[in-house]
Amino acid sequence: MKQSLIIGITLLFLTACGQEEAVEPAAEAPAVAEEQVTDEVVDAAADAEEAAEEIVEVVEESAAEPDAEEQAILLAQADIPVAPAEWKFKEGQNYIRLVPTQPTVGGADKIEVAEFFYYLCPHCYNFEPLIKGWAKDKPANVRFVQVPAMWNQILVLHGRMYYTSEILARNGIIEDGALFDATVYQEMHVRKNQLGSQNAIQKIFERFGVSADDFDRTWNSFEVDQKLRIAADLARRYSVASTPTIVVNGKYRFGAQEAGSYPKVIEVIDELIVRESLR
Repeated sequence: MKQSLIIGITLLFLTACGQEEAVEPAAEAPAVAEEQVTDEVVDAAADAEEAAEEIVEVVEESAAEPDAEEQAILLAQADIPVAPAEWKFKEGQNYIRLVPTQPTVGGADKIEVAEFFYYLCPHCYNFEPLIKGWAKDKPANVRFVQVPAMWNQILVLHGRMYYTSEILARNGIIEDGALFDATVYQEMHVRKNQLGSQNAIQKIFERFGVSADDFDRTWNSFEVDQKLRIAADLARRYSVASTPTIVVNGKYRFGAQEAGSYPKVIEVIDELIVRESLR
């Protein structure tokens, strides 16, 4: 009876470990083989347990190493901004909330940071390196635009100059738009040339290899006219009364007076970007 029970256990074990292996009918074994069969069953069980432990270890190691897709998700989650325990800057003190929220230059796919400026403004001249340096390393979900303020005829002329240079730089005719802006600022604030006429402005474009045809065609284009209309409309909607003025996402307006200093302006921009990113 004991011998039959042992053989039955052996058959059951072999069926569970390898269903594809054929199991031959068991013959009655001599009594002297009983201990040998028992030892083989014990050894086989030990081997199976050891193999199972190895499988568990492999699974645990694999689980500890995310694949490429999971890694990308983790990296994307790591870029999500986290709200601080307390916001540093206060509404009504460091920035003004525009109610209702106003349109922006670009679409809603990115958070827009707009700087209202004009070339003759000495404060804009001082702020220019700081804001352009920030713009080089701005977050991927942010769009930076400059909008010329146009409170008189010479500023309208300079606004047309700005948008003409912007379009020519976009089309590759002006190779370095940032250098063009720096040259205009230098011309006005260092050489004291106010560039008060179209002819004076055209000479600056000639320095950057812009032909008379390209200049005239762009200067008088519908696109420049449209950009000027949008700039004037946004300045009215945002109630821009001084420069440089920053407007974040058509919602928050401030300048150095509200922020406290030009470096603080950059800090307020960054904090408001986080606020908007968490929406």
